[in-house]
Amino acid sequence: MTGARRPGPGEDPDRTDVRVHRSGPIRYAVAERFGRPRPAAGHDTRPSSGEICPQPPSRLDAVMGPPLDRRPQGEDCLNLTVTTPARDDRARPVMVWFHGGGFSSGGGLMDWYDGGALAAEGDVVVVSVNYRLGALGYLCLDGVSEGNLGLYDQVEALRWVHRHIAGYGGDRTDVTVFGQSAGALSIRLLMELPEARGLFRRAILQSAPLAILARPREEATALGRIFAERLAVHAPGADPRTAAPAALLAAQRDTALAHRARSTLEPPFGPVGTPGGALDAGARDLDVLYGWNADDMTAFPDEPNEDGDPAGPTRRMYEEPLTALGQRLARAGARVHAYRLDWRPAGSPYGATHCLELPLLLGARAAWRNSPMLGEADWDEVDELGRAVRAAWAAFARTGRPGVVPPALTCRRVC
Repeated sequence: MTGARRPGPGEDPDRTDVRVHRSGPIRYAVAERFGRPRPAAGHDTRPSSGEICPQPPSRLDAVMGPPLDRRPQGEDCLNLTVTTPARDDRARPVMVWFHGGGFSSGGGLMDWYDGGALAAEGDVVVVSVNYRLGALGYLCLDGVSEGNLGLYDQVEALRWVHRHIAGYGGDRTDVTVFGQSAGALSIRLLMELPEARGLFRRAILQSAPLAILARPREEATALGRIFAERLAVHAPGADPRTAAPAALLAAQRDTALAHRARSTLEPPFGPVGTPGGALDAGARDLDVLYGWNADDMTAFPDEPNEDGDPAGPTRRMYEEPLTALGQRLARAGARVHAYRLDWRPAGSPYGATHCLELPLLLGARAAWRNSPMLGEADWDEVDELGRAVRAAWAAFARTGRPGVVPPALTCRRVC
């Protein structure tokens, strides 16, 4: 759908009262199951399916709340949306969003990730991207899937932006990628992927758990064999390349249960090995903003925690690895800023938890209604802080510096 976005039933007019154009869903690529993506052909006039990748429920439903919109699920899922203040020739900064969800759940088309407020207030173009998840995106199995397909989907989305975003009022030479959790891990890997070189100039990494960035290929292949064994139970004689999506998800669930003996935080399917290239060369001349939420680890109660205080696990999983990355990026020639979000909504048992910055950046009141992590905070409080956070992110996308930040957000220049 293209046109001025208007408040829907129950939506917050404060987030939608400025006219923006929201285009999509748009099919940016196509792919055979377990194959690399190909750009959608210019003569392909089929309407987008609007699908997101087949997926199980998110393990963070208890924290974020389950999604209130229901999107069709299917393998024609390489879709994106574009939200822009105007389809003109202003050549605005472009912000490309890669969602989180442990490489197993989520979708850029979901209402949580509506970029209307960010686009309108920041005068930027926001692109929200689906990519393949779980076994469909990250299975590593000899003769079936090479792995890292979801990462290559993201590269193809960035190529689509490079080719088409001028028609949506955006500047293809001024692209910022921003993502949270698994989306931030993806961005870290895109920094060293040769195919992504030159497709973005700035990056925002939100709560990237770098300790689980990528697994060795041998370990990923072993998990792939477990997946194949479990698929044979759910669909005897089936080939992974043709089995029903429901059987794939059942085998994926079983693989996740087997993997929990090793880690409750690391997903069973995710990036494999080092895709290629050198981080230092890819980071040179990038502007990078990275950070975490002060209580990120309260979202993962099953993780070992000696004294019940989330500070230690949050420091080990987020602060220390991200700080080391920031220092490395600075040495490589990147211009780097770091942030920490300390906002703890009244009445929330989670504090400044994982995902808490999301309603400050994206989505509207209707999408985040009754989200447990927001506690007793009313939407006016969320939106007041959100306007300041959105202004900082938009300023970074425009200048490489976040500018003035609200007290709940501390920010410092690394180099």
